[in-house]
Amino acid sequence: MLSYRAAVDLSPQMLKYVAGMIRRHRKAIGSLWRRLNPGQQALLVLVYLRKGETFTELGAGFGVSTATAWRYVEETVALLSARSPKLGQALRKAKRDGLHYLVLDGTLIHIDRIAADRPYFSGKHRVHGMNVQVLASPDGTILWTSGALPGKAHDLSAARIWGILRALERAGIITLADKAYQGAEGPVRTPYKGKKKPASQKQANRAHARLRGPGERANAQLKSWKVLRKLRCSPSKAGHLCKAIAVLQNHRVAQAA
Repeated sequence: MLSYRAAVDLSPQMLKYVAGMIRRHRKAIGSLWRRLNPGQQALLVLVYLRKGETFTELGAGFGVSTATAWRYVEETVALLSARSPKLGQALRKAKRDGLHYLVLDGTLIHIDRIAADRPYFSGKHRVHGMNVQVLASPDGTILWTSGALPGKAHDLSAARIWGILRALERAGIITLADKAYQGAEGPVRTPYKGKKKPASQKQANRAHARLRGPGERANAQLKSWKVLRKLRCSPSKAGHLCKAIAVLQNHRVAQAA
């Protein structure tokens, strides 16, 4: 296989952050030597997540086997995912930060599956995928991401399965969501439904959409990391990948601020 030099649109600070985490992990488990040093492993993982390259391509580019590239990615994604906050922690931080409301939205991570895999087929999107729930601040900062459920799961069902509605009710934080969450209990606010709505309801829906719109950009931030545009790995890994990428994306935003 031919190889060539390429670039990835991430900062040296991002590389230093991930490399430091890997270095501390290696020291903790007593891993004295590996084919790639922590910085090289960090770069390999960032290329995988940001550009969505295959393990074969990564191995060829970094001079390691496909299996080694897979092990490095699995290890680092697990370390990043472990840094993702729990739902209760995320809501407590939101209250400490004085956020007046949150935005709840679901996203579908496309997967490579055949028509027979019905549990993964989303009738709404007409593709196979995994449903992931995302809580964001009003400006679109990712606060928390859920695990992944098969694509046939409705957003409201997924929110109940992950305990999001109960947690929001306990926290007492008003949360804006789209029509997919209508019927949600607690402080979740959704738009009015129906074709012949009075002018007051139409105006309320427009205001609701204006407030919700910036927060829903959180999903676009996740999918700017190309590995999430169509998974070629096990669908069960979608949740861990989203959590890992949320940690990296928030670090990236913090560095840019």
